[in-house]
Formats: sequence, structure tokens, C-alpha cells
Amino acid sequence: MSWTKDIGIDLGTASVLVYVKGKGVVLNEPSVVAMDKNTGKLLKVGAEAQAMLGRTPGNIVAIRPLREGVISDYDMTEKMLREFIRKVTGFQLFKPRVLICVPSGITEVEERAVIDAGIQAGARKAYLIEEPVAAAIGAGIDITKPDGHMVVDIGGGTADIAVISLSGVVESASIKIAGDQLNEAIVKYMRRKHNLLVGERTAEDMKIKIGCVFPREEELTMDVKGRCLLTGLPRVVTVSSAEMLDAFEEPVERIVEAVHSVLERTPPELVADISTNGIMMTGGGSLVSGFDKLLSARTGIQTFIADDAISCVAIGTGKSLDELNNMQDGTMNLSRRKQMN
Repeated sequence: MSWTKDIGIDLGTASVLVYVKGKGVVLNEPSVVAMDKNTGKLLKVGAEAQAMLGRTPGNIVAIRPLREGVISDYDMTEKMLREFIRKVTGFQLFKPRVLICVPSGITEVEERAVIDAGIQAGARKAYLIEEPVAAAIGAGIDITKPDGHMVVDIGGGTADIAVISLSGVVESASIKIAGDQLNEAIVKYMRRKHNLLVGERTAEDMKIKIGCVFPREEELTMDVKGRCLLTGLPRVVTVSSAEMLDAFEEPVERIVEAVHSVLERTPPELVADISTNGIMMTGGGSLVSGFDKLLSARTGIQTFIADDAISCVAIGTGKSLDELNNMQDGTMNLSRRKQMN
């Protein structure tokens, strides 16, 4: 009988999702921390802290402790994790075991940092699983069979592309171009094309409402408020979805190239499987209009978006919690345990 619930954490650049065994995804909050600069005290975490981004007085800073899928501010990540773990477990005698999701391209040093942060934040033991593997499990793919599947997971900070067979990653690429870079592309475009300065949150809003990476059937427009770079005063500009296509061109091209290069390195038998099974897209970034159509057009392989694209990785991490009991001690990364045993 175990008194503690094991926890799966999708530690993302944009948001943190927590899965509790037996309950499913119980928490989905932005990875943002607000703290008092003078005292170093934690003020708010998650959604409440996100509301403060770009709006804080001098002594309060709202920061995102993860950049491009890896920890950029260790102390803040640990504090944020501790808050989230406390939120979902309440106060209990025994510490939970935690399985944390990481991008497939991270180094051993970065892996260590995630494990240490998890343990400092109150886990009894911390394990890792690679994002594309968790995404595939969460999307309902049976990864244990000798059958090739391709997963393209586009999150906030990284896009992870992997070919999975027999529970392991055969070929993968992790590039630091994803949702955040699409937002940056919008900010740059608005500045260049309309002489208008818009914030990160406005850019995110535009991406969700009118963003597209493949021509839409009907043109959408949106009124965008920002600061005019010429006069320094507020101004409203109407932006169309066709302009978004233009703005996204460069980052999206890099993602498509990464998918191509993974396919080029994949053994021919698995490529044949992938062309039958199709490509599965997960992560919030895959929801930008037309991403599936673009990949289908460029690779000639049918592309699907997973049903619950945003929670896929967290659900897969949660489903993998059952594996923890079968693990040998000393194995830290579930996706690589095949090679370690």
C-alpha cells in the first residue's frame, strides 16, 4: 500500500502541467514566477504571476525560469516546482516520486539540474522521460511495438521531433524554435511592417486568433493595439491572417527542415511505417492554424494533430508512472533505460 501518489510533471517553457496518479491532469499553469526583488520572497506562481508579466512596479519581477525547454534560473524553478507540488499533494507525511518531462536534446548537466530541482522541491525521487516519448504515449500510440511512429511536439520553447519504435527514440532532433519564437516573429514583423511595438501577450493573442502557417480558406483580421514607434503614442492597426503567414515564414521553415532531416536519417523500414501511420503532432504550438496541412504538403505524409494536443505530454508522463516500479535503481531517464540495463 502506498500512501503517496506518484506525480508526473510536464515542465514546459510556457506552462507546467501536473498529473497525479489516479486523478489525471490536476494542474495546468503558466511557468511564471513573481518575486519581490528586495527581499527575494516569492509572491505569486502560475496564472497570477503571468498576469503581472510586463506590468510590474520596480520592486516586483515576474520571470519565466525556463528558457527554451531548459532551466535558466535554478532557484526560481525549484521554488515554482515546490509550490506546484504542494498545491497538488497538500501536506503529507511521505514525499511523492516525481517523473519529469524534458526535451530530447538536453545535455547530462541539464538533466542533472532538473533532477536536483525536483528533489529540492520535495520529491523523494526524481526520474526523467523525453518529451516526444511522453507525447506519443499521451496521444495513444502503442510505442512498445517494433513499428515506427513520428511525433512532432511543438511546445513553448522547443520543438521536439522524434521517431519512436520499441519504446525508445531511434532518431530525434530538438530545436529551440517553437511557440515563443513565433511570438517573437510577430513582434518583429509588427515593428518592421507597421512601426508598432506590441508586447509578448498581445503577440500570443494574435498567434491564437489569426495566426496561420498555411493559407486559410477565409481571411481573418484583428485590431491590434500597441505603441507607435514614430510618435510614441498608442495606435490601433488592423492585421490580417495573410500577414501572419508572412511573419511566421522563417521559424516555421526551420521546424519543417528539422522534420526533413530526421526523416532523412531514419532507417528505410521505419520511414515506410511512418508513411503508413502518418505524423502525429502534439503541443500547444501544433494548434497554430494549418500546421498539419503544411507538414502533409511538404513531406507527403499524412499529418494528424493529437486529440488533446496541449495535455498530451502530461498524460503520457502520467501513464508512464506505472513503469517506475519496474525500474532498476540508478536509472534516471525512462526513455533511455533500454540502453542502460
